[in-house]
Amino acid sequence: MRRRRSTDALVLALVAGVVGGATGCAGTSAEAPRASTIRDVSSSGGRRVRAVEEGLGTWYGRDHHGGPTASGERFDMHAMTAAHKTLRMGTRVRVVNLRNGRAVVVRINDRGPYARGRIIDVSQAAARELGMIEAGVVPVRVEVLE
Repeated sequence: MRRRRSTDALVLALVAGVVGGATGCAGTSAEAPRASTIRDVSSSGGRRVRAVEEGLGTWYGRDHHGGPTASGERFDMHAMTAAHKTLRMGTRVRVVNLRNGRAVVVRINDRGPYARGRIIDVSQAAARELGMIEAGVVPVRVEVLE
């Protein structure tokens, strides 16, 4: 007997197609990203989380400061912004450093990262708040906020 999918399950499947596509090629390093986990959950701060993705996060700063972003604005390494492969420009996401539990909310304003196995590039300011400046690449959870 076939079971019909609920509307919520269909919405999550669509979100999985958009967010899940960003993790397609995982690297073979010791810190290879885990498969994306898509779920609908309530989050702290009163915002609902539409989707969750886990993998490797990096940061970018001085070399790109003042340059153009995919959204058309100039990159500001001091702003709380990030690059993602598929999320819409202007989407707000919470990025959690899975090594230390620190989190920030950033706005997607660029495309990337282009390195294999990485799911998000955050600005230098966001990286500082996340405590990832020295490491450069850390396991992260990206929570897409409503």
